[in-house]
Amino acid sequence: MLKMGFRWFGQDDDPISLSQIRQIPGTTQVVGALFDIPVGEVWPKERIAQLKQEVEAAGLKLEVIESVNIHDDIKIGKPSRDRYIANYQQTIRNLSEYGIKVICYNFMPVFDWIRTNLALKLEDGSNVMSFEAAKVEGDPEDIIKSVQDEANGYSLPGWEPERLAEVKRLFSEYADVDAEKLRENLKYFLDAIIPVCEECDIKMAMHPDDPPRPLFGLPRIYKNREDMEAIVAMHDSPYNALTICTGSLGENPENDVPALIREFVKQDRAPFIHARNIKFAGAPGDFHESSHLSSTGSIDMFEVMKALHDTHFDGYIRPDHGRNIWGETGRPGYGLYDRALGIAYLNGLWEALEKDN
Repeated sequence: MLKMGFRWFGQDDDPISLSQIRQIPGTTQVVGALFDIPVGEVWPKERIAQLKQEVEAAGLKLEVIESVNIHDDIKIGKPSRDRYIANYQQTIRNLSEYGIKVICYNFMPVFDWIRTNLALKLEDGSNVMSFEAAKVEGDPEDIIKSVQDEANGYSLPGWEPERLAEVKRLFSEYADVDAEKLRENLKYFLDAIIPVCEECDIKMAMHPDDPPRPLFGLPRIYKNREDMEAIVAMHDSPYNALTICTGSLGENPENDVPALIREFVKQDRAPFIHARNIKFAGAPGDFHESSHLSSTGSIDMFEVMKALHDTHFDGYIRPDHGRNIWGETGRPGYGLYDRALGIAYLNGLWEALEKDN
């Protein structure tokens, strides 16, 4: 049986409470993190214990962390990477003492994901995040500043105001990092940490690039099936795994997301699923987030859930970016109501598949 979760940003930074999450039928897991720990530093055991205690006190479980972010020095391949890798290894050991089973992470240069509008208003009155390919052509600093001006007080991950000042330095440091070099640096990282993961029984689940295409001249190495095959081949272990995000991979219409699920779940390389839908709109490459329903998006979520059911998936899943609806003004893409509706829809599909089996 799949384990349904809900991403939570902590009591200080998330307007959604654990008690509200607990009331969403079928939800047993919180997908959390320690967002204030500087990237590259060791996560202290006492802070992990505090987070776990908060979640369990609300009647939920904490078994997936999203994310333990990876320092840019590791991705660039600087000599200092060994110190940050050692810190990452210790964080894995610390998390294992508190029952963590999966760490979701990404290996995207500079930023975690990008949209060109964080509050596009749809005809139904809801707000969603969107991406227009033409708007990411030009100077990266100007583009990101334009997006931030429309962000309703929120910053894109990796482009927080204090980090925005370092844009030129970061791009300069990545100037010699092409896709081949980035893959080499990922393998170096995996070869160092996967043995620790095996000892600690924690799976590393790499998240796809979002959107799955090169941007600003920076390489992308998790865009499609070929990339997925290359990643799992870098270190032959079920602990070197993948997060399959239906939205991120689905942003490229050439990716057959249900087929990818069938292939990599069968290989025991996909312990974590992000279930979300997107709608293609405008020019090729343009899209916006949508509700989770197949009828409102471009991804067939029934086939997604059927692929999980047919492969006897018993891992972790959570709804991902949804709409902000019913007057909700919180974090873009991470409101309570539409993600709760998404869980109800996904659980309904699963129940129908179970009873039809």
